[in-house]
Amino acid sequence: MRASFLGCPVDLLTMAETVELARGAMRSRQRLQHVALNVAKFVNMRSDSVLAADVASSDVVGIDGMGILWGARVLGLPATSRVAGVDLLAELLAVCAQEGFKPYFLGATPAVLQQAMQAARERYPSLAFAGWHDGYFKREQENGVVRDIRSSAADCLFIGMPTPRKERFLAAHRDDLGVPFIMGVGGAFDVLAGTVRRAPVQIQRLGLEWLYRIYQEPGRMWWRYATTNTLFAGILAQAIVRQALHHPLGAPGVVPPGPSRIGG
Repeated sequence: MRASFLGCPVDLLTMAETVELARGAMRSRQRLQHVALNVAKFVNMRSDSVLAADVASSDVVGIDGMGILWGARVLGLPATSRVAGVDLLAELLAVCAQEGFKPYFLGATPAVLQQAMQAARERYPSLAFAGWHDGYFKREQENGVVRDIRSSAADCLFIGMPTPRKERFLAAHRDDLGVPFIMGVGGAFDVLAGTVRRAPVQIQRLGLEWLYRIYQEPGRMWWRYATTNTLFAGILAQAIVRQALHHPLGAPGVVPPGPSRIGG
């Protein structure tokens, strides 16, 4: 079901439902673009209209971050769980190995990319890649990357590039890639490669993965999380106050579905 979270479309899906949508796209070879929504991306969308349009035009906008999940629940949306991008990647690689679908990895440094692919092969021995390319290509090389992806006949494309670069890449080229299921995975290649450790499960459940990332990479991550988390808290607080003033006796009304191929 598609809903609106503070003006941003979100699809209220479980992991199993999301995996089934991806599997269906790969079987039918009908394009389905998934975007994972976290607090940082949501905050950046508020000041970047191009990024906001890129996200809104995606077929599935999944709840990736615990902050988004909690915020949706506070505002009365029936969100039951998050679908973390790194977990969805693992689930879909298992599907690929079981059903013979071939993924394409795009992003990260050449070394991290090779380590991530090797780790995936070790975890899923029957997995076969359609192709791969690191994320450090120049603008003039972009069309060549698109041609390589298209000629690979990949069943799914996982893009490990930062926001908003991956969203811009997909908005420009998704109709030319010829890949049924497309998904941005952010830093998931680093996790798969083992160069970045995932937070322990209990920390994930508490919604403190961001704090664990700061612990691992304080020089790079502390300012990002300090600013985006603070801004998000302010945006959410304002929304809660507005909702309390407009709906003092109950929850807000039903949110109509947005223009999603899967929403309803």
